[in-house]
Amino acid sequence: MGLLAVIWGMGGILTLFGFAIVRLSQVGLDAWSVPFEWHHWLITVVWVIFMAYNEGYKGFQKGFSPRVAARIAYLYRNPAPLHLLLAPVFCMGYFHISRKRQIITFALTLTIIGLVQAVSLLDQPWRGIVDLGVVIGLTWGIISLALFTYQAFTQADYPHSPDIPAELSARA
Repeated sequence: MGLLAVIWGMGGILTLFGFAIVRLSQVGLDAWSVPFEWHHWLITVVWVIFMAYNEGYKGFQKGFSPRVAARIAYLYRNPAPLHLLLAPVFCMGYFHISRKRQIITFALTLTIIGLVQAVSLLDQPWRGIVDLGVVIGLTWGIISLALFTYQAFTQADYPHSPDIPAELSARA
């Protein structure tokens, strides 16, 4: 059951992010159908660097990916039926996680949904420029998640916590 939980958890997350990358890449490529002026290029470069650093490095590599990898490894060792059924959302921290992290996860999700809606109202090339930065961040996220998950299964002393509440961890 543990292996099935890992496949479903990791596969679900990679599918979600992969679908977003494919869809947003298409919108990003559409931006090139509009002639770019110097300020478009400047904003594109600044935005891509900003998103690589903030979403890719700080958001995924320093926060999300190590914790999700730890939760994937936890799920492998503790494959409870509900966690298995909802493995992707369990691994992303929507439940069976510290209250603070759960609040952050839901707040971040709602913020992202709001930003997606707002960005969808932008005209090209601005929407494509924004989506290009998001694609860079998500791609960084997928790569870092894969690397951290590998480490979580190959390092006996994997240093990142799955952030399982103590009272819930005792029942697992």
